[in-house]
Amino acid sequence: MRLTHDLFIEQQQKLLMTPELRQAIAILQMSTLELTEYVQGELEENPVLEEKEPEQAEPEEYVPEAETPETPKEEDHTEDWLEIFNDRDIGFKQREVEEEKSFDNYLTKRPSLYEHLEFQMQMACTDEEDLVIGTYIVGNIDAAGYLCTDLEDIMRETGASIEKIESVLEMIQSFHPHGVGARDLNECLRIQLQHYGKADPMAMIIIEDHLDDLARGRLNRIAQVLGITVFQVQEICDFIRTLDPKPGLQYSSTDEVKYVVPDVMVEKIDGEYVVIVNDAGFPHLMVNHMYEGMLRKPDAFTPEAKKYLEDKMGSAIWLIRSIEQRRMTLYKVARCLVDIQTEFLDKGIKYIKPLNLKQVADLVEVHESTVSRATSNKYIQTPQGLFELKYFFSGGVESSYAGSDKISSRSIKSMIQDIIQNEDSTNPLSDQVIADLLKGKGAGISRRTVAKYRQELNIQSTTARKRY
Repeated sequence: MRLTHDLFIEQQQKLLMTPELRQAIAILQMSTLELTEYVQGELEENPVLEEKEPEQAEPEEYVPEAETPETPKEEDHTEDWLEIFNDRDIGFKQREVEEEKSFDNYLTKRPSLYEHLEFQMQMACTDEEDLVIGTYIVGNIDAAGYLCTDLEDIMRETGASIEKIESVLEMIQSFHPHGVGARDLNECLRIQLQHYGKADPMAMIIIEDHLDDLARGRLNRIAQVLGITVFQVQEICDFIRTLDPKPGLQYSSTDEVKYVVPDVMVEKIDGEYVVIVNDAGFPHLMVNHMYEGMLRKPDAFTPEAKKYLEDKMGSAIWLIRSIEQRRMTLYKVARCLVDIQTEFLDKGIKYIKPLNLKQVADLVEVHESTVSRATSNKYIQTPQGLFELKYFFSGGVESSYAGSDKISSRSIKSMIQDIIQNEDSTNPLSDQVIADLLKGKGAGISRRTVAKYRQELNIQSTTARKRY
C-alpha cells in the first residue's frame, strides 16, 4: 500500500444558506401583519432605508380667463399685509374654528370583569372586613368567572373565619354575570338555575350527577335513574344547555380580539377573477438617495464608515428584493389556486376540487416547500368568504361514477352537514345510512370515514342528536 498526498481539481455545486437567503425565506413565510412589524423594525435600524411617500400630483396653476399676458397684474400688497398683522398694537381676532365632531369622542372602554365585580362589591359591602375578604376573592376570579383558590388559602391570607368567607363568597355569587365566583361547573350552573327560578330538584340532580350523560345525549339513562319520562328529561336538559358555562367571558378584554387581514383578495370583474396582493398595509421601501450619493464619494468618510454604509445598503437592497419576490410568489400561487378552484368560487364548497402542494408547485415551477411557505398563515378574501390559503389543499376520494374526477374531502364534509341538517330529528340517520346516501351521490366512503368526518365537524352521534 502506498500512502501519498495528491491534489485534485473537482467541480461542485452547493447551496449555501446565507443570511440573506434565510431572510428571504422568513419574509416569504410572514403574513401581512408580521411583515408590517418586520419592515417597521428595519426602518428604525437601517438608516439607508426610507419609506416611499405616495406620489401627489401638483395642482395646476389657475389662470383667470379675463387675465391675458397683455393685462397688467395687480400691485402686490403682501408686504403691507405683513406689516399690519405684525403690528402688536392692532388686535387681530382669529375666526374660531368649530370643533370637529368625531366618532372617537364618543368611544369608551368597557369595564373588565374585575372592575365590574369590584364596583358591585363596593355598593353591597358595608363592613370593612367583608370588603377586604371580597377584594381578595374578586382578585382570584379568573377570566372565565371561576374562583381559582381554596377557602383555606383565603383564610390564611385574610385571617377571617371560614363562615365569614363563605358568607362573602355567597354575596359575590349573587353578582352579575350570574354564575361568577363558582368553584366548578356544577356550582356555576346551579347558581344560574337559582337566579332564573328554575332550581327544581330534578334539574339539580341532573347537574350534580348526570352532566356526563347529558353531554353524551344519554337521556334514556337519565330518565331510568330518575324515574321520569324521557320528554321531561329532554325539556330540563334543553334549558340547562342554554346556561353559560363561562360567565366571565362576557367581560373579556376587547384587546384580545385579533382581526384577520387578508393577504390576497379575489374579485370578479367583467366575468373574470382578478387576484390582488394586499400590500397596502405595510410601507413601500426605497433607498435613501443621500446615502447613495455619499457612497459615490469614497473620500468623504473613513473606511469604517464606508463599510458600515455598504453593509446597510446591501441589506436594504436585499430586503426590497425579498419583499418583491414574496409578492410575486404569493401572486403566482394565488393565481394558480383561483384558476383551479374557479368552480368553487362560482358555486360554493361542494364544488371544491382535491389539491396538493405538488400540483401547484409544478404549475408555478417552484419547489413544494416554497408553496408551503407562501400559503402558511395567509388568508384570501373570495366571493365565497374569507379562507386560509391552506384551506384549498385537501385530499380526495375516487368517485363512484365512471369517468368522474376525484371528490374533495371538504366537499364530502359539506354533504354530510347538509344530510344531517335535513334529517328527521326524531329518527336521526346512522353513519351507515349516511355512507349509503353519499355513495348514491358519487362519494363512495366507508362508515368509519363518515364517523371521522362527523367528529371533525363537531357533530354528535345518532344517540345524542335524537329528539323525543
